[in-house]
Amino acid sequence: MEYAGLSHEEMATLQSGGSLSIDQADRMIENVVGVYGLPLGIATNFLLNGRDYLIPMVVEEPSVVAGLSYAARLVRQGGGFQTSSDEPVMIGQMQVLDVPDPAAARLRLLAAKEELLTFANQLDPIIVRLGGGARDIQVRLMDDSPVGPMLVVHLLYDVRDAMGANAVNTAAEALSPLVESLTGGRVGLRILSNLADHRLARAQGVVPAEALALEGLTPQEGVQRLLEAYAFAAVDPYRAATHNKGIMNGIDAVVIATGNDWRAIEAGAHTYAARSGTYRPLTAWERNANGDLVGSIELPLAVGTVGGATRVHPQAQVALKILGVSGARELAQVMAAVGLAQNLAALRALAMEGIQRGHMQLHARQVAMAAGASGDMVERVAARLVEEKVVRVDRAEAILAELRAQGS
Repeated sequence: MEYAGLSHEEMATLQSGGSLSIDQADRMIENVVGVYGLPLGIATNFLLNGRDYLIPMVVEEPSVVAGLSYAARLVRQGGGFQTSSDEPVMIGQMQVLDVPDPAAARLRLLAAKEELLTFANQLDPIIVRLGGGARDIQVRLMDDSPVGPMLVVHLLYDVRDAMGANAVNTAAEALSPLVESLTGGRVGLRILSNLADHRLARAQGVVPAEALALEGLTPQEGVQRLLEAYAFAAVDPYRAATHNKGIMNGIDAVVIATGNDWRAIEAGAHTYAARSGTYRPLTAWERNANGDLVGSIELPLAVGTVGGATRVHPQAQVALKILGVSGARELAQVMAAVGLAQNLAALRALAMEGIQRGHMQLHARQVAMAAGASGDMVERVAARLVEEKVVRVDRAEAILAELRAQGS
């Protein structure tokens, strides 16, 4: 890995399936009995804002890395990805119950905004020194809930290069007595929101129509096929769910590789997809004036490059070094581009060749191994499964027995 400037020790960390020791794992979670391994691959061909990237991905699903690399090459032909991201502002929520005069209490909280922000910024002078800290107070009045009216106070907090859960939760808990004093109510939950809609990342890319002249199609027919595939997701939430799952195939793989919280990212992405009241695709595809395909994506990506497992897991550290990102905002932009490219890969496979053709060869290897094949037998069994177009464990077992009998 000369490109990333990895040392021999870092290369050994990548190549050792057990790079996370039992001792390290035991300090990360409870009741540790082992370490669970997953493949770590590298996606190529990514050009973002004029710079090349190698993308480390932890994923068990066949064809994800290959499809992503191919899609990134298509976008590269159109000039690569253009990306941007918001300031890393997270939301800390405080639920205020038993408020005698909710509307008036809301106004008192807003009038005391500077007092609340000043107090919050005294809690973590380091993050303030780095340019982060409390940014704003928002108050929402919920007139009707299963337990009656409540106020919801939002603390907007810039967490810099952290994911931010600990900083935001600490600030929300510390502010609660002051909020109770101002409202005359009782603070219930004090917790960050994973709908980080102040912390969005975006990516856009152009695929030249000529690059889609595949499977015997003309360039414009290729573009039209992908637009039709996108249109299905745009109008049908059943299709949109699978459309967005494909996007998260790519994003989650980078989130896991860098030691970030993929459950938080999934929660934020899918909630954002439903923000209109109807579940919709996270990407949009259209044809530009030149007839080329243009794709874009926008979603919340609350990821960090400091703190948590990112700084504890040895392979996460190596993955970040391979990426070479300067901080959390750049990491989020990379993930947005990955999500857009993964969606392009899935739409192309679905609309032009059928999802199973490219997927079958890779899936056949897993089936062959599940049937007990090892070494060169894996490829031999997989090749027969693909040839027969019957990728099942029972058939793989029969082929393996046949090959072994021939060998004996």
